[in-house]
Amino acid sequence: MPMNAEAGAAPDGAAADTSLAGFARIVDRVLEALCVGLMLAAVAVACLQVVLRYGFNSGLPWPEEFATWVFAWAVFLGMAVATGRDAHIAIDVVTRALPARPRELLLVFNRAVMAAASIMLVMHGWDYVSRAIAASPALQWPMKYFFLAVPVGGALNLFFLFWPRPGRSLLQGAAVIAGGLALYLAIRFGASSVYGESGSAIVLVLVGIVSIVIGVPVAFALSFGAFAAFAAFNPILLVTIAQNMGAALNSFTLLAIPFFILAAAVMNAGGITPRLVDLAMQLVGHLRGGLGQANVITNTMLAGISGSSTADASTIAKLMVPEMARRGYGRPFSAALTAASATLANLIPPSLGLIIYAALASVSVGALFVATIVPGLMVAASLMLVVYGLSRLRGYGGDIPKASLRQRMTSLGLAIPALILPVIIVGGVRFGMFTATEAGAIAFLYALLCGALLYRKLTPSNLLAAIRESVFDTVVIVVIIAAAAPFAWVLAFEQVPQKIAQQLSGLVSTPVLLMLAINLFLLIVGLFMEMIASLVILVPILVPLVIAAGVDPIHFGIVIVMNLVIGALTPPLGVLVFTTARVGGANQTETFKAIVPFILALVGVLLLITYVPGFTLLPVRWLGP
Repeated sequence: MPMNAEAGAAPDGAAADTSLAGFARIVDRVLEALCVGLMLAAVAVACLQVVLRYGFNSGLPWPEEFATWVFAWAVFLGMAVATGRDAHIAIDVVTRALPARPRELLLVFNRAVMAAASIMLVMHGWDYVSRAIAASPALQWPMKYFFLAVPVGGALNLFFLFWPRPGRSLLQGAAVIAGGLALYLAIRFGASSVYGESGSAIVLVLVGIVSIVIGVPVAFALSFGAFAAFAAFNPILLVTIAQNMGAALNSFTLLAIPFFILAAAVMNAGGITPRLVDLAMQLVGHLRGGLGQANVITNTMLAGISGSSTADASTIAKLMVPEMARRGYGRPFSAALTAASATLANLIPPSLGLIIYAALASVSVGALFVATIVPGLMVAASLMLVVYGLSRLRGYGGDIPKASLRQRMTSLGLAIPALILPVIIVGGVRFGMFTATEAGAIAFLYALLCGALLYRKLTPSNLLAAIRESVFDTVVIVVIIAAAAPFAWVLAFEQVPQKIAQQLSGLVSTPVLLMLAINLFLLIVGLFMEMIASLVILVPILVPLVIAAGVDPIHFGIVIVMNLVIGALTPPLGVLVFTTARVGGANQTETFKAIVPFILALVGVLLLITYVPGFTLLPVRWLGP
């Protein structure tokens, strides 16, 4: 009798879980719709500002502020959606290597870490909200409502970690939340007696890296590492984690990332990006490794449109990796090449990294844009050489006939509307017509008009699908940037970068050794820190050093940005590799192995640029402002 009762109970429990999972799906759809609406609102007000400023000579004071508010809320609401879909960027090397039972236990533990990090965001995020008294300058909205996005996002994370879904019961969700609460309490009240304040920097790095290695999503690993580091200090410092995560998104410049990702998605759906791919194929498709060569050429052309390496990586991976796989190229090779080529977006204007560096170092954006043209083309050429060599060894390509002059001219004519966009973006930024972020909004609007009216490939259905996908891609990437902020803040609090810079200051009298040491230091920094966070921390420290050594700050801007974009290809962060592997359906571990030859090529170009300043400075003297 008990066996029958148990047998009957299981289906009832499963039916209940299925019913509850349906409610989770409704919440998921509502939150996704909110994220899309908020991101489109940010685009709309950015475009409105440009139109009013130059169409009616009457700019408004509030659009930038409003855009950052809706952007922050979109990211933290979207963070919860990604949690519900198990879509956060994570390294799965260890989990895939384990047998089934240990793998399941590790996955439960990883979700418990996510729950602990989410509890931390709720507890200390709400603590900060209750303390916030400032108001936003233009809108005069209380800033506590801006930072409220952090605990709300954390609470929604906990909802999706707890609520049942197919393959995961309510009991499993309860176990994850209980485990997360136990982890939070153990660290919160045990840190001071176990490792104390003196060990915070070591704990930060160890907890962050170990969590990433065992498969905890990168954003949660970074925020959990910052929590573990600060738990030994006065409890008031814990509010700085949520504060820094929110403040990291209170940046109009950062909005360039979602705007350009949206623009790239609409280009793809509207038939613009495929025209660039077709032109690249007609130009170099017949060469050995032709699709790989076309991949590099496409990224080079698209770099002048997006300004965002992540946007380019996502867009080209969708188009090129499946096609390369169908023609016999290894999928990890294709994803790795796409990631390496996507670095060109920060080495060919407009570049988000260079714009941020210009603001921090007080140098000319126009001069940086001119200075980076030759290094960008050098990187493209080096990647094409690697593709050619590897393709000969592995027998890739060589099966596409050479295009005729007429075919090439036809492809060029069809691609001209897409090629005009870089001129609009660079010219608009260079001559002060709009900011880099507004350029992203203009790029989105231009892509929308071209796709709908010129190429006529854009329909309401594929436009909506492109926007939904691009917003989701933005969220899982930008939430890492938000989580990197408290991680970097702890490093700065412990004066780790300052101590390293102090050690480097002894090399000021020998610029060759100083630049070599800085390159090594920056490559190591790129392993653990996101580019924007690294620039914010390191530029004020390193620029005075290199100026004292006689190094031109324009030249150094290209060096530091190139170092940090190489870091986007290396584990444990490796955002570009994660992006292309995820979008292109490649194994992450194999993609990291396949990226090695491309990284070596990039490092070779980096050394040439570092020690031959003429590559950057001569064009500035000839063409610069």
